[in-house]
Formats: sequence, C-alpha cells, structure tokens
Amino acid sequence: MKSKKVILAFSGGLDTSFCALWLKKQGYEVITLTVDTGGLTKREEENIAKQSRLLGSIKHYYIDGKKDLYQKVISYIIKGNILRGDVYPLCAGPERLIIATKLAEIAKKEEVEAVAHGSTGAGNDQVRFEIALKVLVPQIKIIALIRDLGIKREDEIEVLQKHNISIPPVSKSYSINKGMLGVTVGGKETKGSWGTPPDHVYSGVTPIAKTPNKPAILTLSFQKGMPVALNDKEMGGVEIMEYLTELGGKHGVGKNIHLGNTILGIKGRIAFAAPAITIIIKTHKELEKLVQTRSQLFWKDVLSDVYGNLLHEALYFDPVMRDIEALLDSSQTRVTGDVKIKLYKGNILIEGYKSPYSLMNPKVAIYGEENSLWTGAEAAGFSRIYGLQSILAQNAMKFGDEYEKNKN
Repeated sequence: MKSKKVILAFSGGLDTSFCALWLKKQGYEVITLTVDTGGLTKREEENIAKQSRLLGSIKHYYIDGKKDLYQKVISYIIKGNILRGDVYPLCAGPERLIIATKLAEIAKKEEVEAVAHGSTGAGNDQVRFEIALKVLVPQIKIIALIRDLGIKREDEIEVLQKHNISIPPVSKSYSINKGMLGVTVGGKETKGSWGTPPDHVYSGVTPIAKTPNKPAILTLSFQKGMPVALNDKEMGGVEIMEYLTELGGKHGVGKNIHLGNTILGIKGRIAFAAPAITIIIKTHKELEKLVQTRSQLFWKDVLSDVYGNLLHEALYFDPVMRDIEALLDSSQTRVTGDVKIKLYKGNILIEGYKSPYSLMNPKVAIYGEENSLWTGAEAAGFSRIYGLQSILAQNAMKFGDEYEKNKN
C-alpha cells in the first residue's frame, strides 16, 4: 500500500494513542503534534514524545502555544470580562483553536494528505477543530476516528494492549483537561444536574477548610486593559497567569460548575478550576467601572457577550469577531491603573482601585456631597424633568381606569 502522510493532534492519552496506531495500520505515515496550551510539565512533554515513537510515528512536533493563546484569545477574554453564563471563563474551548491553527501550519509544511483529531461525536471539540481546519486548510481531508468509528474506551484499551502499548491511567469517572485558562472536569456528577463533584477533582485548588487563615493581599496593575505587573513588579501576561493560578488555588479561588448549552444544542455541565482568569476578570471589571462611562460599560458588555458566545461555539473566524475586537481594543484605551485585592477562603475581595483616568475625581464630584458641576436649584430642576414621563404615565393610567369605570 502506498504511504500517505497524516498529522495527528496528539496528547499521548488513550484516544490519540489509539488514533496513531489505527492510522498507521491503515497505511498512513503518522506525524504527531502536541501543542502546549498550559499545564504540561517537562516530564509530561518527554513522555508524550516517547509515546509517539512507540506508536511508530515518523515525526513528532512539540509547539509551545501559550503566548499565541494569551495574545489571540485570552487577551480578549480579559478585555471583554467574558464569563459564559456569568460563570465560565471558557477554559478548554479556545485551546482547540490554537491547536487547530498549529495543525494547519504543520500540515502545509509537511504536505500531508489528511489531518486527524481524537474528538468524540458527543461534544463541542469536534466542531471547533473542523471549522478551524476547513477555514485554514480547506483542501486537506479531516479524519475523526473516535467519532467515526463510534468506538468505546474499553475497546481502545484492548486494541492498544494487544500491541503492547501502555497508556497513562485512564479515569473511568472523569475526563480532565488542563490548560492556561484552567482545569475542566467532566463526568460522573456532571452528567446530571444535581450531583456535586468532590473537592479532589478540582486540580490545584485547595478545599476551603484547608486554605490559609491569613489572606493574601496583592496589587494588580493594568495598562490599556491588560495586566502588566503584580505588586509593582513588571511581569508578562503568561507569567502573571501562572503566578495567580498557584496563589489563587492556594486560597481556594476559582472553583465552580457551569451549566450551559452545547454547540450541538443539548445542555451540558462541567466543573472547572480557573483561579488566575477569575481573579483577573473580576479585578479588570472593577477598574473599568472607575474609568468608563455608563454607555461604554453597557455596550461593551453587550458585544462581549456576543463575542464570548461565538468564540465558545467555534465561530472565531467570522469577520464580526474582528469588528468586536476593534471595539474591545478601543474601549481599553484608558483602562490603566492599580487594583488592590484580597484573596481569602475562596473569595476575591476588591479593596480599592486608582487610575489617572478615574471618573471618580474629587475635584469633579463626590457622591452625596456638593460638587462643582451644578447648583442645588439645577439639581431640583433636573429631578422634576427627568421623572416627567413616569409621572405622566401614572396620571394616564389613573385617567384611563376612571374612564373605563364610568363607561361601564
């Protein structure tokens, strides 16, 4: 059989190990690609490369995708304060976009016939991979073995064992994904709407009862909407995320469960631990309140919600996303300043904020006190006019009710 080349998104776990073996048996020369979107240790990286060789792959690529993920996606999650369902900071979904982008790049470089992924037919990831790949490399065939074969995990294990291929321990209860935005956990309790996953599934987050009795106090500094320093020490975005993941997790911050709609139209529930992005979004949102007008906050929230939904639901390449990004970028021009934060027993307490662009300038007005912008008489006139339609509406209802009563 003439060899054909395929590139496989490869984690080294059960599904992608099975895919590598199966593709080779079908006559493909398999190239594996691992994209680190956060959470991989050096040892794990080495083990994945070793697994690729054991499965007979002709080449293995490892790409650090953390900076791309931060710059292309996380930056807009921060600027938009994006929390799906007011809870979930998207976590795993955006990683698939970066992985698919790198798959497309290597596919062109290696001139492969096909691109493969290990997503099942039940979840969102299959859609995310395939829309991105159809946009970026429309001429290349897409293979989704796990979905198309409809194979069970037990059967995958059996096939690999027959070929003397060992795999990392497989949890029968939970499917876990670890990345820069956080750890997501699905399975067992999350398959229904009532169960609560145990504390131990929230990797990196200390149970509340075991968190320190002394709070952590820190200052997070922003420049044009992006975090740039912690406690006056300048740091890169990825570095800040890593630091806050560890510190927030130590204090029990960022653990939650999200219930929402999947791309395919059914309800889904997922547990997650996302200390860093949870802290940054809450902090960023409070600073925005200080420096943005009421209309800015309202319309940015509306469009951020649209952006978050499209991003989560695999439509990152729709041109409207670039339009919304332009608005988000513009909205951050004056989101510069410092925010004082306390982390304690799972809580994120915002204790203060300051900015050279503050709209709460005591030289302009102090809430509840006299100010330099209007007189008491002008305020009385405003109150009378501002509520005029409410007064007219109440009078109209009374007149109408009396009219109907007398007519009957």
